[in-house]
Amino acid sequence: MPGIYARRFAVVAASAAFAATAGLLGAPAAQAAMPTPVTASTARTYLTQLTVRTEGSSSGYSREAFPHWTTQSGACNTREVVLKRDGSNVQQDSGCAAVSGSWYSQYDGATWTAASDIDIDHMVPLAEAWRSGASSWSTSQRQSFANDLTRPQLIAVTDDVNQSKSDQDPGEWLPPRTAYRCTYARAWVHVKHHYGLSVDTTEKSALQSVLNAC
Repeated sequence: MPGIYARRFAVVAASAAFAATAGLLGAPAAQAAMPTPVTASTARTYLTQLTVRTEGSSSGYSREAFPHWTTQSGACNTREVVLKRDGSNVQQDSGCAAVSGSWYSQYDGATWTAASDIDIDHMVPLAEAWRSGASSWSTSQRQSFANDLTRPQLIAVTDDVNQSKSDQDPGEWLPPRTAYRCTYARAWVHVKHHYGLSVDTTEKSALQSVLNAC
């Protein structure tokens, strides 16, 4: 397994390096994207409105507390909808599974042609949401949060990079592709503001730093 991971990391690094050399740091024009987050100016205002408090406990948390991926239409669940939305030339089988296409990962600048290499990231991770206020929500509210296609909460990215992010907030982790950090911070604040989630002091400081440079 370490060898597989190393090869995967090398491909990601090579793809990102090629993109930088070729000046292709933006996603392909034909590719769709998650809903556009609020502007940096609005995000800075929203950030001042968020409750600042020490992060809560993870006690009682489980991914099952946030039911996903739910059916969106026919045989298509939320994951397949995002794969179709965020990819280029995506073809799906009768069960709505993506069988071909390409996906550009905004977090690291890598492009993949197999859906198995792609995770659907929750911009604000489920565990982070739990510690920031979602522990008091109903299961229905948590389900809506975990499958939100209206806010910039779901995005298709390289699986290894998503796993490196885990449940960390921007005070602990930011996308390795620095060109995307402004959008990332805007989206993070947009989602937290919409759902009334809190931020801790380190998280707020990191977001302020990114947004001030946008």
